[in-house]
Parts: sequence; structure tokens; C-alpha cells
Amino acid sequence: MAKTRARKPDFVCTECGHEVVKWVGRCPECQTWGTITERGTPSGFAPRATALAPSTPAQPITEITARGASHYPTGIGELDRVLGGGIVPGAAILLSGEPGVGKSTLLIETASRVAATGATVLYVSGEESVHQVRMRAERTNSLQPTLYLASETDLGTVLGHIEEINPALLILDSVQTVAAAEVDALAGQPSQVREVSSAVIRAAKQRNMPAILVGHVTKDGNVAGPRLLEHLVDVVAHVDGDRQTALRFVRTLKNRYGATDEVGCFEMQGEGMREVADPSALFVSERETPVAGSAITIALEGRRALPVEIQALVVPTAAPNARRVVNGVDQSRVAMLLAVLERRCGIVLADHDVYVSTVGGVKLVEPSADLAIAAALASAKSNKPLAPKHAIVGEVSLVGEIRRVAAERQRFNEAARLGFTNHIGPDAGTVRQALARATGA
Repeated sequence: MAKTRARKPDFVCTECGHEVVKWVGRCPECQTWGTITERGTPSGFAPRATALAPSTPAQPITEITARGASHYPTGIGELDRVLGGGIVPGAAILLSGEPGVGKSTLLIETASRVAATGATVLYVSGEESVHQVRMRAERTNSLQPTLYLASETDLGTVLGHIEEINPALLILDSVQTVAAAEVDALAGQPSQVREVSSAVIRAAKQRNMPAILVGHVTKDGNVAGPRLLEHLVDVVAHVDGDRQTALRFVRTLKNRYGATDEVGCFEMQGEGMREVADPSALFVSERETPVAGSAITIALEGRRALPVEIQALVVPTAAPNARRVVNGVDQSRVAMLLAVLERRCGIVLADHDVYVSTVGGVKLVEPSADLAIAAALASAKSNKPLAPKHAIVGEVSLVGEIRRVAAERQRFNEAARLGFTNHIGPDAGTVRQALARATGA
């Protein structure tokens, strides 16, 4: 019998599993750097899996109840809204966000609210000591006798704490700081993150214990570590916010137990993260008389409609190249709207410096704010304020038409609830007609 020749060791990407014949610095499949590792394959034929008797027989789906997978509230309404009603027992939740955005503050308050119901909560911090976590908990008034703190970076010790305390909720801050002694790699490496997350999630599923894992982000805003981490967990939530403002948004990118289009709104304060159930007033300036260059639009954050004020300032300039400064809106869309105003409405701003900004630090990326930006620019150019109590919503096309936007009825219903009695949208006709109606000309 001929001897079976052993195949030479090959290389595999730890991120996507793509195989290459030689080592390269960047994976040709997923374009990730530093994930190609050597993998030796055994000689001869690959072993075949054998069938085993299942410990639990399969059941018809109609005979399985969902009582064990029901949500229970955390005590923070905005967080429950994002999670689909609360935390599901045995669920693995990955919470990511930039440094300093408020992840740890939100989680210590969540742990305190759950512990206030009498449940045992284990908060494991791999970045801070228990004394530092205690200081934050004292500042946010989150001290509870059933909230246990531990500062550990070893996976075996973390699992030992789980065995000893048997918590009803586990919070691990963060998964990139914990390492398994069996894995020959530094903490935060893809192999370590994969082993730590798999062990913690396995313990959560076996004990029917929900676990919240904090994940670091890269400079691109993605969760650091292998993509497998996002596949293993049940919920992927992201905390977003601007360093210059106190407003924080919590969004879900993946949710096996609810919708992914909900948004939780918080405000960072000295005492912690305060819920903002109705954030409408945060994005609209309060003034008695209208001023030129201001327009109100209704933006959609998840399922929540929010009024946002857009302000524009137009200043004549003698420079050969006029300035275009925007904040909170897309600069390319503002340039397009300036071209539409000049071509379709006769409003020439080529010899003017243009400044466009939103109030409250909110960022608008949807095209529904086009008409409001155009109205604010036209009002600033003519130095005439828009008619009061007007909510302007619509996408502007290059031919000067107003296109319809998603959830238009919901936007105008929210505007009516807030006291905006006049609505300007796609029914107004062209951009020229809409601007004439907004300015009262």
C-alpha cells in the first residue's frame, strides 16, 4: 500500500477562514491585516464524525413554549426599548462604543437596577479595580448589597466567580482584557477573544444567565477582534455620541429577540446616564420670535421621530472661492442643494460664504432634510424668517422636485403633537413653490 504523503502546512485567516498557500500580511478575502496564521493539517485521511445518541430528543415546534425566553425589564426604560422589552434569560449581549462614551456608566446603573429587585449581579472589570468601580457606583447612586464586584483578567478565575456566586446577571467589562491561560496569545488577540467569549457565552447558556459583554472598537468604529464574536452573541448594541454634547444614543445592530430599528436616548450627566424619554426639545431652540435662516425638519431615529432645527448663515464674500462650512449634515448634499437653488429657484450663492449647522449636535444623514436645508438657505439669503410653526420634510431632486420620504405620516403626526400646525412636504409641488409657501411670498 502506497504511503500517504502528508500535506504541507498551510495558512488560514482567523477572521473569515480563507486559506492561502503562503503567509501574507493581509487576507485577500476579507482584507483584514494580521489575521493569517499557520495551520498544520494531519497526514492521511481526515477523521469522520460518528453519530451519537442525542441526550434530548428533538421536539415539534408547536409543543415548545417560549416561557423561558421572555423579556424581563432592567429598570431603564430606554435600554429596555432598544433590547425589545428587556433582557432575555441566557442571552449574550455585546455592547460596544468609543472610549469615554459612557458604556461602563450605563452598565453599572443597569446592574444596580437589576440588583435592586433582589437578584444577584456579578460585575467583572478587567480594566479597573473594584475601588474604582465602587467610586463610579457611588457617584451614580448605584450601590446595592446584591451587586458583586470583581477585578479579574483570567478566564478561569472569572468562571470560578460565576460558579461561586451563581449570579442572575453577568457583566464583563471588557472581553478584550480577559485572557485564557490555555491560549498562547496576548489578551485582545483574535484567538483570545474567541476563546473568552465562547466560554462565557457557554456558561450563560448552561445557567440560563444573561451576560453583557463590553467590546472595544477600532478606529473605524467596528468591534475589535474576530467577526465571530458578533455571530456568537444574541444582541449587538452600540453606544454612540458626540464628545462635544452630552447626548448619547444606544442602537442595536443585531437583535434575535426584537427589532433593530429602536433607539434609546440618554444624556450624560455628573450623576450618570439620565434617560431622555422625549428628546424633542434638545434639538430645537426656544425663541419667541422667528429669525431668518432657521428651519425645522422631522428626522427619524429608528422608529422615533424627532424635530431638528437647521440653521443657515449666508455672508457675502470677495474671495475667489466662497467657503462652505457644514456641521451635522452631509457636505456633498449641501453642495447639491446650492446648485439646485441656483438653477431651479434663481437663488445665487456662488459669491457668498455658506454656513449650515444643526442644533444640539445631532447628525442628519437621511435625505429627508433636503427641503429644510434649502428653506433655511433661502431664508438666510433673503433675510426673511420662515413662517412660524412650519415643519418641513422632503427630499430634493436635481430637477427641482420634492420626493416622498419614509414614514412621512409618522413625522407629521409627531410635528402636530409638538405644536407645528403647518406642514410642508412633497404635496407642496416643486422646490420653488415650497420655498414660496415657507417664506409666505
